[in-house]
Amino acid sequence: MATLQGGFLGPDPGALSPAQQEQLSQFKIQTQIANEKYLRTHKEVELLISGFFREMFLKRPDDIQEFAAEYFTDPRLPNKIHMQLIKEKKAA
Repeated sequence: MATLQGGFLGPDPGALSPAQQEQLSQFKIQTQIANEKYLRTHKEVELLISGFFREMFLKRPDDIQEFAAEYFTDPRLPNKIHMQLIKEKKAA
């Protein structure tokens, strides 16, 4: 493995055979497709993320990690998401 500037190790092109590189590439593509399908079929994930960003931009916390921990561990969050899903289904 080659050492890059700053002491980081870079990829070693000789570590994988061409067949292994192709297999890895196909695996990455299939994983990306599976992830996108999951996100498209699970509206609650979109609501979680958009709600988090909305609150973060409105409140502008100094410590984003602490804010995120509090946001995602709020015991009321599952009910909020559930209510939003119901509201969106009624509007559709």
